[in-house]
Amino acid sequence: MAPLARNVLVTGSNRGIGLELVRQLVENPDPPEHIFATCRDPDGPRGEALQELAAKYPPVRLVQLDAVSLASVRAAVKEVESQLNGKGLNLLFNNAGVNSNATLQSVQQEEMLSVFTTNVVGPIQVAREFLPLLKKAAKEARKDGLSCSKAAIINMSSKVGSIELCFKVLEAPMYPYRASKAALNMVTRCLAAELKDAEILCTAIHPGWVKTDMGTEKAPLTVECSVQGILNVLASLSQATTGVFLDWEGKSLPW
Repeated sequence: MAPLARNVLVTGSNRGIGLELVRQLVENPDPPEHIFATCRDPDGPRGEALQELAAKYPPVRLVQLDAVSLASVRAAVKEVESQLNGKGLNLLFNNAGVNSNATLQSVQQEEMLSVFTTNVVGPIQVAREFLPLLKKAAKEARKDGLSCSKAAIINMSSKVGSIELCFKVLEAPMYPYRASKAALNMVTRCLAAELKDAEILCTAIHPGWVKTDMGTEKAPLTVECSVQGILNVLASLSQATTGVFLDWEGKSLPW
């Protein structure tokens, strides 16, 4: 069985879903050649679990990347490019993000802007700066159609960003978070339209309500189950599913 993608980069990989993505990818019987596990401080105390994976599995490469810092993103591109030795990047997973439970009465301008910077501007910057490596991977691939094994950008979204579902899943207003994920969904659609001719697939994924620091222990879904589902969905993506909004089970979600 071929790997999901030969060269993969995951942002926000020091904890939660990002960390589990790296773990399941590298522990696959046929893992990627390179898994660039990025976060803001991979060598710090919050990166210990990631450091252990890198020490145990050679494909895992730790890379410092703060998605809201353009200088940091560009430095990460240079480091990744040097380790790829002329090859392209097949799969970029924009997983890094922040939560906010602010209501209409409590939300402040600074918080709204901060959440948008991380959840929307960050993924755009990362996608733009890594685009040359993604295009290189697409050109290298000797296959028709779109897929994660060829070249893809996956954005971690949430169904609470769905405008259509708003009245059905409004347990908490979460103004900054919900609005930022709705914006990220639009970014995904724009990327899919713009990059289709470059043969780069772009899809938004809802991981479910997961037991993580962000999802809390109240969540019904384990991180292991969510990530297993996500990876199964990624393996099934094709020309027909670029620009779509799916959940961790592969079900289509309304915008």
